[in-house]
Amino acid sequence: MTQVPFGEFVAGARARGTLVVQPRMGFSDPGRMRRGLARTRAADAVTVGTLTLDSYTRVRDLEAARRALAEGVTLNGYPICTHPPETTRGVLDGIHDASFPVQVRHGSPRPEHIVAALLGLGLDATEGGPVSYCLPYSRAPLADAVASWRTACEMLAEHTGDGRVPHLESFGGCMLGQLCPPAVLVAVSVLEGLFFARHGLRSVSLSYAQQTSPQQDLEAVAALQRLAGELLGPIDWHVVLYAYMGVYPLSRGGALDLLEAAARLAVTSGASRLIVKTAAEAHRIPTVADNVEALEVAARAAATSTAPPPGPPAADSEVYAEARTLVHAVLDLHDDVGTALLTAFRRGLLDIPYCLHPDNAGRARSFIDHDGRLRWGDTGALPLGGAAVSAARKVTSADLLAALSRVQRAYDSGGTP
Repeated sequence: MTQVPFGEFVAGARARGTLVVQPRMGFSDPGRMRRGLARTRAADAVTVGTLTLDSYTRVRDLEAARRALAEGVTLNGYPICTHPPETTRGVLDGIHDASFPVQVRHGSPRPEHIVAALLGLGLDATEGGPVSYCLPYSRAPLADAVASWRTACEMLAEHTGDGRVPHLESFGGCMLGQLCPPAVLVAVSVLEGLFFARHGLRSVSLSYAQQTSPQQDLEAVAALQRLAGELLGPIDWHVVLYAYMGVYPLSRGGALDLLEAAARLAVTSGASRLIVKTAAEAHRIPTVADNVEALEVAARAAATSTAPPPGPPAADSEVYAEARTLVHAVLDLHDDVGTALLTAFRRGLLDIPYCLHPDNAGRARSFIDHDGRLRWGDTGALPLGGAAVSAARKVTSADLLAALSRVQRAYDSGGTP
């Protein structure tokens, strides 16, 4: 099977001025999964494929996955560790090649079994991270996730050579999907990228999820690119943007408008890859056809958008200043990035608003200001100083519910936030 490294494929598309678009697609039935990959490859867009795994595999309950398959139960993703390897090779055969990389997406805080399975199949692109796949998705201790992800990185790195360059994407820019001020998203993504690099990965991507203010999002992606350039050194990296991860519009028109806005943001911010959402997100699990439509809608919107001029941002933004402060505060704690992350969360120097994981301090709070920007209502122990808090504001449950549905309501009414 001739392959082009995942990062190299994305870089080649970027050099041609084309945004790579990608679904979040996973089906337990091998035939349906193969059809999904084939339709993704044939879409009128530059695409990469996705094997999104099921929840049993994510939490390493492989006996439950085996039982479900034996009983004909449909799972919410592809059970890569349960289907025989020859079955998955059949899914990939003739589809995964130099013109169509495939990434495994999973959500596991302890991913060694998944990494072993994907490497055994000749795949070498996946995503996650010790923070971003622990705090939102599990109750696993953060220390366990850091140790597991250290091992997983080393497993991937061992397969570098003979034309293979394993790729790992940080999910750090998507913490809880919404209502997390961009500085924290940028900081966690950069710190996870550094963690990956320190444990041998030579090709990484850093994520950012579309939020509530297009201008603030542009500043955030610029900050992410700038910090990556300052800190990651001579490794291959790119930025991947996620279409809005929060409560999605109920109307078909609103959902597609929001997706088009994400595609335009990806191009104007200089991101190289976009993870799409479909018009069905608010109602059901998307079909293959839903995903193909989203890929093609995003690709058309991207093709009519204007790419940014080359070079760094003209001036420091508030997002860059805050994210840089957070990143360096963590790096100053210890030479080992994993140890530094554990200490930072224990002291509240990193704190994800509204995250209920026991290893998260839970003191920081955020709100959406009148201009749509995400701002700090309370910084807790974050090393940002009083100036970061724009107003002494107590966020009530009513405020939180209104903020969670703000984007959905705006796009369903035909407007923008």
